[in-house]
Amino acid sequence: MLLPVFLFHLAPLFTPTLAKTYTLLDFGAIEGDASLATAQKNGAAFNTSFEALNSGDVLVLPKGTFHVMGGIQARNKENITLSIDGTIIVSDDIKHWPRSGDGDKANVLEFFHFWNMTDFTITSRQLPTPGARGANAGANGIGLIDGKGATWWGIPGVGYLERGENRPRLINMDNCRRVKVERIFFKDPPYWTTSMHSDGLEVADCKIEAWRLSHDTHTIIDLSAFNTDGFDVTGNNIWIHDSTVWNQDDSFCVKDNTNNVVIENINASGVGLTIGSIASNINNVTFRNATMYHTYKGIYMKFRGNGIVSNVLYENIFMDAPEQYPIWIGPAQQADSSNPCAAHPCSLCWPHIPGAECNAPVQGQYINVTLRNITINNPKGNPGVIFANSSAAMQNVVFDNVVVNHPSTSKTKWGLNYYCEGVANGVATGGTTPVPPCFKDETGLKVER
Repeated sequence: MLLPVFLFHLAPLFTPTLAKTYTLLDFGAIEGDASLATAQKNGAAFNTSFEALNSGDVLVLPKGTFHVMGGIQARNKENITLSIDGTIIVSDDIKHWPRSGDGDKANVLEFFHFWNMTDFTITSRQLPTPGARGANAGANGIGLIDGKGATWWGIPGVGYLERGENRPRLINMDNCRRVKVERIFFKDPPYWTTSMHSDGLEVADCKIEAWRLSHDTHTIIDLSAFNTDGFDVTGNNIWIHDSTVWNQDDSFCVKDNTNNVVIENINASGVGLTIGSIASNINNVTFRNATMYHTYKGIYMKFRGNGIVSNVLYENIFMDAPEQYPIWIGPAQQADSSNPCAAHPCSLCWPHIPGAECNAPVQGQYINVTLRNITINNPKGNPGVIFANSSAAMQNVVFDNVVVNHPSTSKTKWGLNYYCEGVANGVATGGTTPVPPCFKDETGLKVER
């Protein structure tokens, strides 16, 4: 599996002698004032500052609280740094949010949107609390971007019908190279927290939180903060580490056409350590050393269309009382419409509501997938779903010491075992229990009946 030694963010060897450090105040920003006019002025200050930056320059958001309107954009910059040393409060004035066209149905602009950036760093010059990394770093000493997402989420359920997915990402990156994001706390994103397309990406010591009522469980009210994805990444040579996400959608997510990913030393609770939803080819992905407290889904691999997902390792993962499926390897369980029971391709209502469908893409295939040293304690439902279309049956799936302790005693659709279909070659080894019914049992623990 991939070693991350070549994924470190490497700055250019030479920094221009004329490189400068600016603060946002140099471009007219105002600290403290929460008015719409100030938020717009601060958003404009960001745009002006990015235009002015040259190679080697640093832009600092100083300590303090800055209310900022979105629509901040930068293109074609090389070797610049954004240091968020204070707090950004993202404007929640939806009416005045900048859009790509006229009318309130036009697409909103992202909060930060970056194109074709090279050797780009987003950081905080403050350091986390001594001895605290990743999940334990909290907001102390690291930069904060508060997305004020509750306004965009709206009334549970009703807000989604009103706005759908026309909500801004906090950070969107397109076609970038050698990017580093570190020591940032993203709070209550309106939509996906990040969407980062980069060849060469490192994310370190970051934190994401998105919740309405509870930071202990994913209630139906909390889950209505739809689409609050954590770190969604695309590209090649990606390393995410020492970070934490508590959200209501995919927590750490590898998207289409991505290769060579390591995601490690993390805490996650949401809709999973995710590959998907995929309609392309993915290769060489590792998730390891993860703790998942009261997560909704755990390990989650999902096809929405055709493609190949190959050479995947999930290793050393601990789940405490997962609330839905600890393990799901199959089609994407999602609805891309106002009908929550629509099957795109697998219904969110499946298998519990009669008539709900779950369809595995006919050419979506998993090859060489290993789950090793996975511990699942006290799941609320059955262990999970392993499901592919027979025309693209899974090849070489290995469960090595995948252990479910204290399985649910409540009645579930498939009892105490997995739903397992469409596996051409699956093997259970080590202390794996239960053994998926469509796997070969090589645990040595098999009980004769």
